[in-house]
Amino acid sequence: MEPDPSSFTECLLPPPVPSVGFRQSAVQAVAKAVRALPLFPRRTAASRAPASREIACTEPEVVLSFDVEEHYRIEAAAGMKVDDAFKGHCRERVDAVTRWLLGQLNERGIRATFFVVGEIAQDNPSLIRAMHTAGHEVACHSWDHRRVHHHTPASFREDVRRNKDTIEQITGQAVLGYRAPTFSLVKQTAWAVDVLAELGILYDSSIYPIRHDRYGVPRAPRGPFVVDGGTQSLLELPPATLRWFGQNIPVGGGGYFRLFPLFLLERGIRQVAPQSALPSTVLYFHPWELDPDQARLSLGGLSRFRTYVGIGTSQQRFCNFLDRHCFVRAVDLARRLEPIRADLPRYLLDGDGDAGQTQPDMARPASRRVAVEVEGGNALASLPEPS
Repeated sequence: MEPDPSSFTECLLPPPVPSVGFRQSAVQAVAKAVRALPLFPRRTAASRAPASREIACTEPEVVLSFDVEEHYRIEAAAGMKVDDAFKGHCRERVDAVTRWLLGQLNERGIRATFFVVGEIAQDNPSLIRAMHTAGHEVACHSWDHRRVHHHTPASFREDVRRNKDTIEQITGQAVLGYRAPTFSLVKQTAWAVDVLAELGILYDSSIYPIRHDRYGVPRAPRGPFVVDGGTQSLLELPPATLRWFGQNIPVGGGGYFRLFPLFLLERGIRQVAPQSALPSTVLYFHPWELDPDQARLSLGGLSRFRTYVGIGTSQQRFCNFLDRHCFVRAVDLARRLEPIRADLPRYLLDGDGDAGQTQPDMARPASRRVAVEVEGGNALASLPEPS
């Protein structure tokens, strides 16, 4: 689920020119310049906080999350023919790098949320057990990484149910979270909110409050809110954005984390603090983005640059960032938000508002329908929740 940072890079570039090669060179020059800006002092291994996390934990709360899918499933490769050998390589790399991530998190005493594609859970249950045993939350990321747009309500229900049940059979705990591939929970797929709620999902983290050609709901609130579908509602935990010159700039992870200086992400985290009843935000990463040994897809031109910029230094950059913050699991934040749910803004996803208009910092409540508590719709609904 690799987001496209083009919406931000465009505001940094000169006006479009006929030469694609010139445009790519301009993007590379801008990226090199901004990445050379002073970041944060790097810590050596000896200076890192031990597992007890001696770093002072202050608001806002930051959810650390990972979308676990093989590299060939990214949106930039949609429709591309990928042979079995490359798919096998990607499966090996996602296992290796996710286990590296588990080691890094364990070293720092961090618990995170892993949104996992169902086919990975089915084929590699030991990886899911490793996540669960280490105290991380394991949540849904679809069965095979198809965007919600490609589903009917019935096929989407089966997709999520199968993903959820497979993980629950491995961990023995109820799955409470969901993230759509490529943030594809948008106005056109608002019906998915009802399906998720009916399946016992507590929270969603799929609505990106930005303007983008493939995803995004620009008018949605930037902090936690309640999203209303047709008849049901869900707690929504959107990825981090930076409000800049009247626009929401995506800074919450993915290619944006690799391309832009960290002070933009830090500012986005701080910006959300006064905008929520419980100041918090969400960051997301993909294992393949942190893997310099991942073989590359045959992408061309600007698409290749967007996908692979910063991969060679992403592990060190990521570890430096981990050493500066305390993090929480998405399910823990969701539980703390439940008692104050009535104080959160509401947003009607299938409303008549123009999604292309600039949003206010806090969206006006679109509905005051009371959330319906629904029992999980499968045999594992009585499983204990993550502790």
